[in-house]
Order: sequence, then structure tokens, then C-alpha cells
Amino acid sequence: QVPEAEAVIEAQAQRLGAPLFAQNQQWHVWEEHGRLVYQDETGLLDVPPPKLIGAHQVQNAGAAITALRILGFGETAATGAVTNALWPARMQKLRHGPLCEAHPSTEFWLDGGHNPACAESMVESLSRLPARDTYLICGMLNTKDASGYMAPLASVAQGLFAVPIPEEANSLPPDQLAQTARGAGLAAYQASSVAAAVSECLRKNPNARILICGSLYLAGYILRSHS
Repeated sequence: QVPEAEAVIEAQAQRLGAPLFAQNQQWHVWEEHGRLVYQDETGLLDVPPPKLIGAHQVQNAGAAITALRILGFGETAATGAVTNALWPARMQKLRHGPLCEAHPSTEFWLDGGHNPACAESMVESLSRLPARDTYLICGMLNTKDASGYMAPLASVAQGLFAVPIPEEANSLPPDQLAQTARGAGLAAYQASSVAAAVSECLRKNPNARILICGSLYLAGYILRSHS
């Protein structure tokens, strides 16, 4: 945690008389040779890497293992925790459904994060994947920091297609979202729907990686309709 947040958590734990188990104090976690290594006061664990990709998921796995250790579980439970975890719409690779069936050579991903920190995590996660032209299909609410969200993405995407979020009154208009993306250094376009945006992406590169992102509302629509 940033120091300000850490201080609040520590104060609240002290007020409640709750024991505190803090990363880099009572426990440590890191990646090494394609494995996840965890260490606390009771010993060291060497388990498979998290099924969920991204450096932040290593930290999340460490927190989960800490909880398991406190509750008395061992290595088998820790291994299951990191290899069986599912988190829909957080760098989720779509493997089934109409989109995948219609475009079998295309790699589809879904992420519902909608703030600058989520965008940074998404960029780091993409850096772990094999190099491939990547296009973003993005819809956002008008209450979010679209500019802050877009800023990290210019380094990893060949282009962005702004779309409206279906059945969402607070969806940011695609023309405004595309303009914000251009201000962040992205080649940005507008599309009337996700399906139209997919067609435009594949017109640019039939073997592209497509990441649908920007809103949990948009992610929910995709999970209901296209996966």
C-alpha cells in the first residue's frame, strides 16, 4: 500500500485489536524461474505461477496464500489457490462464444478495469504475452477518468475503437472517447458497436489481438452476449 493507506489500515487494525500480516514484513512473495515463491515466518513455498496473468496477480496470490497459512492450510491448498483462480473480466482470455467462433484466428481478451492503475496493470500484463498487433475496443462511463486511463495504453496498442456501452445511459459518447484517446497518443476511431469495431480491427489486421476494455458494464455485456 502507499504509506497513507498503510497508516490507515494499521490504525484500524490496532483499534480493533486485529493481528496485521503485511507484505514485506510478515510475508514476502516473488516470481523466480517461472514459479511463485512465497516466504513467511513458518517457511518457504515454491508453487506454480498464478493462472491469472500480471505482476499484480503475484501480489494477490501472496495475500491469498497468507490467509490460507494463517488458517492452517499447507502447500496443496496454496497450489490450488493460484492455479484454479478465476476472475472474469480481469485480463480474461475469451475462448468460447460467437466472437471466438466467428474469428478463430483472432485472440480476444476482456478487462473491465476503468482507472489509471488498472490500465497500467493491463499494460504490464500485455507485455507478458507474445508480440502481436493489439487493438483496443473501449467503452467508458462519463464518470471515469478517461484521460488518465488512456495515457498508459498508447505504448501497447496499434489503435483504439471507441464504442457506446449498450443499454447504459451514462456511456461516454464514442466521439468524445476517441478524442480523449487521440490526446493520449493513440490512433483512435469510432464504431457503432462492438461487432462493428471487431470488423474494423480485423480489416486492419486479420490476426490481431483484440482487447475489449474500459468498463465493467461493457464487460458484463460481452460476457452475456459474446462469450
